[in-house]
Amino acid sequence: MSRTSQQPHAVVVGAGIGGLAAAVALHLRGWHVTVLERARALEHVGAGIAIAPNALRALEVLGVGDEVRAMAAFQGEGGLRRPDGRWVSRTSGEAAAERFGGPVVIAHRAELVALLAGRLPDGAVRTGNPVVSADPDGQVATEHESFDADLVVAADGIRSVVRSALFPDHPGPAYSGFTNWRLVVPAPAAYVPHESWGRGLLWGTVPLTGDRVYCYATAVTPPGGRSADGDERTELRRLFGDWHHPVPEVIAAAAPGTVLRNDVHHLAVPLPAFHRGRIALLGDAAHAMTPNLGQGGCQAIEDAVVLAHLAGPGDDTAAALAAYSAQRLPRTTDVMRRSRSVGRLTTWSSRPAVALRDTLFATVNRFGPRLALHSLDGIADWRPPQAPYAASGDDRAPQAGEAHGTPEDRGDRTR
Repeated sequence: MSRTSQQPHAVVVGAGIGGLAAAVALHLRGWHVTVLERARALEHVGAGIAIAPNALRALEVLGVGDEVRAMAAFQGEGGLRRPDGRWVSRTSGEAAAERFGGPVVIAHRAELVALLAGRLPDGAVRTGNPVVSADPDGQVATEHESFDADLVVAADGIRSVVRSALFPDHPGPAYSGFTNWRLVVPAPAAYVPHESWGRGLLWGTVPLTGDRVYCYATAVTPPGGRSADGDERTELRRLFGDWHHPVPEVIAAAAPGTVLRNDVHHLAVPLPAFHRGRIALLGDAAHAMTPNLGQGGCQAIEDAVVLAHLAGPGDDTAAALAAYSAQRLPRTTDVMRRSRSVGRLTTWSSRPAVALRDTLFATVNRFGPRLALHSLDGIADWRPPQAPYAASGDDRAPQAGEAHGTPEDRGDRTR
């Protein structure tokens, strides 16, 4: 398929949250969008995702803010616990909303994917279409067809084929030192959200809508490990079976084959840029980070809105993508660094170090729940670079020359 002078064509590689957010944002800006996805279908897979206020404001730009807020199951008190159940520190949804101007919404990843995909025109998402090559001139090839695109958005994940082609000398993702488990199970009760930190172990429990609970866990392990019997519930019982309520009960409620296990990798060495030629890298393809601040998906959504804001139809693509790199690379590098710092705290395993960590958190907690939110200062308070242009529910793409927000809104707010 060739470029057209009537409507510029953007090809998005990857139909995850970042790729779909970019596709929706570009569609609303007037681009013709094609999303190429390796999987054969956008199936109901995955687990939970934390949508912090920064990402929620970006989703407002896409006109889905109300729907995402409706996914929140709990906004009360939560906090940090020890394996025996003792509370180390507490905070609340209200404190987070007051500090950052909005709530943290925990949603099912698949439901957010479905919501974003539903905002695209019929036929925009082409599943079963793995990309085999892409070059800076906008030439994209899959196993079945080829495209000559005005813009290529590479949102193909931490093992990005496109990133490897653009930056072949980059070392790629590094193992972060721990493995992650995720599961969603029926919830017989309204569990209070919490994270519990042990010696090199972490467990999190967060309510979801629909009488479900999302749980996640990490453990310091060599990469490539699997449960000896092939059932990751067995491994979770071994590591967390004697922890406080409701951890054992939640593990017991998991159905066979529903526990997801992944070694955690991150880009320890930042890329020199997030673009080359007509290609922009987005999300994990650009800045894969550890999950410890819950910002991986949030930063991808930010990327999507900033990219679409800068790369309007008729704009100078080279200049727009250079501006995108200049804005996004410093911010995401800082978030990656801060997330990794928190991740290191969760890997401490010696008794004296863990006791010192718990004492420090408990001391900070005495000054109030707002201090516990300090790790997200400068992250969760981010605002999009323009006013929402789809918040009214009007999916009409803005017309050429139509303003996108006030002059102040159109300025750089990425800080």
